[in-house]
Parts: sequence; structure tokens; C-alpha cells
Amino acid sequence: MRYLWAFFGLICVGLAMGGVILPLLPTVPFLLLAAFCFGRSSERLHHWLLTHKTFGPLIDDWNTRGAIRPRAKYAATASIVATFAISLLLGVKLMVLGIQAVVLSAVLIFIWTPPNG
Repeated sequence: MRYLWAFFGLICVGLAMGGVILPLLPTVPFLLLAAFCFGRSSERLHHWLLTHKTFGPLIDDWNTRGAIRPRAKYAATASIVATFAISLLLGVKLMVLGIQAVVLSAVLIFIWTPPNG
């Protein structure tokens, strides 16, 4: 079972790294999930993730205060706005735009309601 948890943790880290580049792929939720998986599988990987120069502080902010750093909030908001603007420019159907607007609005609410880290 430990290998399965480690495998899922590594997949989550990969998805989080993709989220740094891709606008609709979230980074922090995948990092939190990876930390959870590594906590169940490998102390070494768990320690690596929590002490990582870039990812560690984001996880620590969430674990200790349930907070998201303002820079991460602004970056996520910019990505969401850019994604919706691209959808508008591409002429995506109105129903799809409506669904996208509702989902992205929910994500923005989730991002902006926690305290700043």
C-alpha cells in the first residue's frame, strides 16, 4: 500500500508542476494531496516536499493557517481571467462559457476567502 501512496504522491507532484505552466491545472491542491500521500508512504519524500524551496512554504501556509499567499492568489486569478478571455476569443459556445464562468467563479471564491499567507 505504501508504494501505491508514493505513486499517487509522485503523480500529484507532476500535476502540480504542470499547474505552474498550464492555466487551468491547479498547483497547490495537488501539492497538498502529494504531501498527504507522501505522509502515508515515505518519510523521505514527505520531508523533501515540505522542505522544498518553492513548494514547501505553500504547503506550510495551508497546514498551519489555512492561508494562501497573495502572490499565489494573484497568479491564479490572472490565469483564470486569461483562460476565460481565450475562451471568449475562440468563440466557445454560450452554454460552455456559462459552465466555465460558474466553475471559475467558485474557484476564485475558494482562492480569495482564506486569509493571506
